[in-house]
Amino acid sequence: MQAESSTAHTAQLLGSRFGTAPEVAVILGSGWGGVTQHLLEPQQIPYTDLPAFEPTGVEGHAGTLLVGRMGNQRVALLAGRRHTYENNDCTGMAGAIRSLQAWGVQVLVQTNAAGSLRAHMPPGSLMLIADHINAPQRSPLVGEPGNARFVDMGAAYDAELRAQATRVAQAASIALPEGTYLWALGPQFETPTEIRMFAAWGADAVGMSTVPETILARHAGLRVLALSLMTNMAAGLGHESLTHAATLEQARASGDYAARFLAELVASLADLPSLHS
Repeated sequence: MQAESSTAHTAQLLGSRFGTAPEVAVILGSGWGGVTQHLLEPQQIPYTDLPAFEPTGVEGHAGTLLVGRMGNQRVALLAGRRHTYENNDCTGMAGAIRSLQAWGVQVLVQTNAAGSLRAHMPPGSLMLIADHINAPQRSPLVGEPGNARFVDMGAAYDAELRAQATRVAQAASIALPEGTYLWALGPQFETPTEIRMFAAWGADAVGMSTVPETILARHAGLRVLALSLMTNMAAGLGHESLTHAATLEQARASGDYAARFLAELVASLADLPSLHS
């Protein structure tokens, strides 16, 4: 009951501060922070002022909610996310996502930095997530009551939204292959043998986020679209040492390109009748 009360209070605060909810919210992962520069008429509030939002504790995750426009599409940008590896709790984004849904958001767009398992996606590439592998087999829905916790994940990443992303990428001559994202708990990077195993499972990229949020969003009834920015070849597939600093450096190097594409994609969602009927 306390969590539900916190979510309702946070949704009320968002409505009081920003008015009617935008149809779209975006979680900005590492390297995607430049998207905020494309936000028109921005207003912002720190996570610390929103009771249901967990604070962020990772470099590159500011912990601020911004609301504004991209083209004709109103959007909420979540600059930062809580990761499971911070406190071994995969429910860190539950309050934020449920508050957004209670406010009236319909679509959650997720972004992340990932390691590539495929040669055709070198560092700097983008990938459209079509499916995921929950390697730790952890769920933020453990302990939830009722039948709603048995969420169908057969179409977790919305087909109409993916088709729209593909159209925007083609119009901009941007390569945007679809692939499967694997969630590894972290915070350590994977071993070369683990990466070979993940590739054999069908993974195309690996990272330490996104899957818990997708489960939470689908449980809340939100449509999900997700993008990965490749910051490195995964362990054993490249020659560089894997560090968080190197990940952030590559993310920053490719961030402007990724941010421009995401801003165009979000703006294009204003043309989707299914979001504005």
